[in-house]
Amino acid sequence: MNEDLASTRDSAGTALAELIAAIGHLKLPPVELWHPTHCGDSDMRIAADGTWWHAGTPIGRPELVRLFSTILRREADGSYVLVTPGEKLDIVVDDAPFVAVEATVAGEGADATIAFRLNTGDHVVAGPENILRVETAADGTPRPYLHVRRGLEALVARAVFYQLAEVALAADPPGVWSGGVFFPFGSAA
Repeated sequence: MNEDLASTRDSAGTALAELIAAIGHLKLPPVELWHPTHCGDSDMRIAADGTWWHAGTPIGRPELVRLFSTILRREADGSYVLVTPGEKLDIVVDDAPFVAVEATVAGEGADATIAFRLNTGDHVVAGPENILRVETAADGTPRPYLHVRRGLEALVARAVFYQLAEVALAADPPGVWSGGVFFPFGSAA
């Protein structure tokens, strides 16, 4: 095991090695296999800040948000649905369905690993299957996104992006490594 992964800990004190092992054991519902008849609108929305809403009221129970997040699917047309074996309901997503609220970096250069904690409590490690990309918004500001799973992404919170930008600016060209993949920051991103 990489010594940096064993010794580097997130804000909760969990070693990155433990997080990576837990991610490998996570079993999510097979939403990509479920194709029930469309039942209508869920009257739910995920705001750009990651807050989940139902009928105009924020959902205050993190466990409920976590449960709904496991049955979220992105359709081929780019829309989002909540899906079970028996139902499929539309859900509005203002930007990305998740927000990366923390990043923990272990190692340096090509040996680095970056683990992100999402607003749902999930963890994602950037790498070949979870690409980190930076878009430029219409106003010229960077909009970083992390692939989470099955076409679903997390907007990387501004404070987390600044943390990564500090690492990225030390590299030439600017960018960060994780999971053996270089993710460029800047105009070529």
